[in-house]
Amino acid sequence: MKYEIKYQPSYSLLEVELDANERITGEAGALTYMTPSIDVQTRRREQSIFGTLKTSLLGGQSLFVTDFTARGGSGKLALVAAPIGDITKLEVAPSKGWIIQKSAYLASTQDIDLDVRWEGFSRGIFGQGLFMVKTTGDGDLFINTFGAIDKHELAPGEQLIVDNFHLVAFSDTCEYEVRKFGNWKETILSGEGFVTHIEGPGEVYIQTKNLREFVDWLWTLLGPRVASRQSR
Repeated sequence: MKYEIKYQPSYSLLEVELDANERITGEAGALTYMTPSIDVQTRRREQSIFGTLKTSLLGGQSLFVTDFTARGGSGKLALVAAPIGDITKLEVAPSKGWIIQKSAYLASTQDIDLDVRWEGFSRGIFGQGLFMVKTTGDGDLFINTFGAIDKHELAPGEQLIVDNFHLVAFSDTCEYEVRKFGNWKETILSGEGFVTHIEGPGEVYIQTKNLREFVDWLWTLLGPRVASRQSR
């Protein structure tokens, strides 16, 4: 599969060229444009109603995806994510998987499995609206970030503490533990919430911007206007 990541690093767009009957799976709603030869099928990642219910009961989210397949010849399409930021490719192999934020998922080739019902993270992290997906298989995985991508390569035993809203992806070879930031007083007053302690070997991908902080900043501008309108 041929691909190009355009307009990096702030307004990245993934353009893909597919041969006949070749397929790529993308996040639902990520399509920007495509040629007429591309066939589109949107589906829920879970294969059964039971799987969907189990995901909901565990505090997770359903992941809708769209399969793009070239029919009757080659085709081209472009995918982009809502946040303003970068896109990068991660290689997935039988001996090298990834754990990624659901919101970071953009696309993947057909032999990659996205385990949205994976229970590797504690439910405490779900309370922050952060939902992780485990990826396995053999192929290419494309992720997007809010802001620039900050990559760290951890040696065996090397550690890194990452704010959960900045954590994008890390190798499944890493050990990790979700913890509150300091004591409960520091957790509440600092605004940091929970952090993830990650230990190598492996790679860690971090986004330079925090979507929660961005929303809070927007509200400082919009909140007074909303309040003034409601008081009229």
